[in-house]
Amino acid sequence: MARVLLDHIRKVYDNGYEAVQDASFEIADGEFVVLVGPSGCGKSTTLRMIAGLESISSGDLMIGDRRMNDVEPKDRDIAMVFQNYALYPHMSIYDNMAFGLKLRKFDKAEIDQRVRQAATILGLDKVLDRKPKELSGGQRQRVAVGRAIVRKPQVFLFDEPLSNLDAKLRVQMRTEISKLHRQLGATMVYVTHDQVEAMTMGDRIVVMKDGVIQQIDRPLHLYDHPANRFVAGFIGSPAMNFVDGTLQNERTFVADAGFELPIPEGIGAGTTPGVRVVAGVRPEHLALSPFFEDQPGIPAEVELAEPMGNEVVLYAKAGPQSLVARVDPQPVKSGDAVMLYAQPDKLHLFNAETEESLTAQPEAVA
Repeated sequence: MARVLLDHIRKVYDNGYEAVQDASFEIADGEFVVLVGPSGCGKSTTLRMIAGLESISSGDLMIGDRRMNDVEPKDRDIAMVFQNYALYPHMSIYDNMAFGLKLRKFDKAEIDQRVRQAATILGLDKVLDRKPKELSGGQRQRVAVGRAIVRKPQVFLFDEPLSNLDAKLRVQMRTEISKLHRQLGATMVYVTHDQVEAMTMGDRIVVMKDGVIQQIDRPLHLYDHPANRFVAGFIGSPAMNFVDGTLQNERTFVADAGFELPIPEGIGAGTTPGVRVVAGVRPEHLALSPFFEDQPGIPAEVELAEPMGNEVVLYAKAGPQSLVARVDPQPVKSGDAVMLYAQPDKLHLFNAETEESLTAQPEAVA
């Protein structure tokens, strides 16, 4: 296995479009890093530059101690798993997994040992004689992963490998890939637009937007301390509530919709009273009972209540302000008047113009 280093990597196409701008980060040997962001953010382009499938306009790419900018993909000692399984339909599962090794003239005994070892790890040992059409979608994706494992590469690259699977299989496969990472101790780079996959699988997450890296951090640190409004809104489901308003003083936020939110000491420190800001509060940090007896509430009307069993997701209106809350199970229905309370120490503040966080940011976790 090996570390991967991107040093001021850029990708500019012939028409002048800059798909990736000044990407710099290091993936440690054995680390699982997830690139996440909306469509068109540059995450797949970044992965393809690591793989050698896209040329690098400027900057340096290192795998191990070797500069890879001009090295052919076949010589980079990487293995890539795509969204499309790309299995040979006329070959058995065994032959699909062995094909790459046969092209490289590996000894038959070595091929057999690698294929059967990978099949055992992935639970495919009983289907090696079948054809791809006889397998489920999850099994076929495991075959694609197995084909990468037998290579024993320095780096595994995954390009949205679970996008074609149904919800249940996605959960199963992301668990299996995470277990596989722990078992192999491999360096893995994983691209997805699904923030749930990013949060549950990655050692660290690289959040991208419009070709620019917004933040790099460990999942829970990223969730608790987003660097800007985009990261705050992208990470978390349902998404964070954003409320436009004014900082009345260091301890009080006044929403344009008319309600107030208390600000814990230090969050608004150094920000000029009267300045326009955006407050952010996650749905799970809104409740129907006060966190403190003297805390002001947010009068709202429930537009829709979704009982989920372990919780109720409320879609409510506080005047013109839409809010989403995740609350404990209780008999709440559409049209009910409720009082919502925000957990003060979970409040986020963002500059209304730059959208950068005004909340004190602890140092990113390495």
